[in-house]
Amino acid sequence: MGRNEELHEAELYAKGDDGSVICGLCSHRCHIREGRRGICGVRENRGGTLYALTYGRISAEAVDPIEKKPLFHYLPGTTTYSLGGIGCNFRCKHCQNWHISQSDDFDHLVRLSVGDAVARAVGSGCRSIAWTYNEPTIWHEYTREMAALARKDHLGTVYVTNGYITPEALSDISPHLEAYRVDIKAFNDDFYRKICGAHLDPVLASTKQAYDAKMHVETVTLLIPGLNDSPEEVRALCRWVVRELGPEVPMHFTAFHPDYHMRDIPSTPVGVLERSHAIAQEEGVWYPYIGNVFEHPAQDTHCHTCGALLVERDAFRSRQVGLDGSRCAACGETIPGTFENRE
Repeated sequence: MGRNEELHEAELYAKGDDGSVICGLCSHRCHIREGRRGICGVRENRGGTLYALTYGRISAEAVDPIEKKPLFHYLPGTTTYSLGGIGCNFRCKHCQNWHISQSDDFDHLVRLSVGDAVARAVGSGCRSIAWTYNEPTIWHEYTREMAALARKDHLGTVYVTNGYITPEALSDISPHLEAYRVDIKAFNDDFYRKICGAHLDPVLASTKQAYDAKMHVETVTLLIPGLNDSPEEVRALCRWVVRELGPEVPMHFTAFHPDYHMRDIPSTPVGVLERSHAIAQEEGVWYPYIGNVFEHPAQDTHCHTCGALLVERDAFRSRQVGLDGSRCAACGETIPGTFENRE
């Protein structure tokens, strides 16, 4: 990034007496010396001031089905205006978006103002904006301002996140954020340390904070053979979700495919996904799903009370077949989530 670029000062950081800064945006809480960047690669200390280098700059823009995020209980059947930048505060060895998450190529970023982004979302007929593809936490100032404007235009707002945000940063954006689609990559800290370069507890804490803040929460766990897919670990994760969040929180168990620095591990067998789905049901999860496989009945939504089919799904397409607004048409039970399209 050229030194003559317009700079945007970051928020949520503290200045040290020696010219260094401490970033309070994610749970790494990087201590950044003059001329250096945080782990994310996009927040830089210049002269004792921390700058958000990717503010107002994007690497990816698309109109996606909301089911692609995946979100199954938040405006199903609608599209979401999706934006991505570059950088990440994780170093996942299996990242499928590594070409942007691990990139430091600022030259190919495109400028997009907050107002223009919201206008494009409205103009494309989308019901929401999603910050996705790479970690949105490190885009904090940009996403918060866009989310606030989007809500004024009656758009939903979605974080597709690894959940490593600090309590203060999540509190800052919470008034403007509706949906928190969080990866719980494993239910053991050893996996987080060795595979992601992070820790588990901050992810669990932010997920609980988002839930308590009345955001719509859905979790995703990519099951990697031999690393995080044991029945015992899946059961422990399900018990945590039911106990700390609630049985109504949708849980997605998705198939791993070899990529990036983890090409020597085979894809997840469908049987492992089905076993995890069954465990979730045993532990009281109302809405477990499996993903990255197509035409499987465990992608459909059934009423947690009477079992009636509510939403059919095929790939990223969905069709509401048994819903009356947000209620089961068969038994009248209220189905947790946001099912009524905004007008």
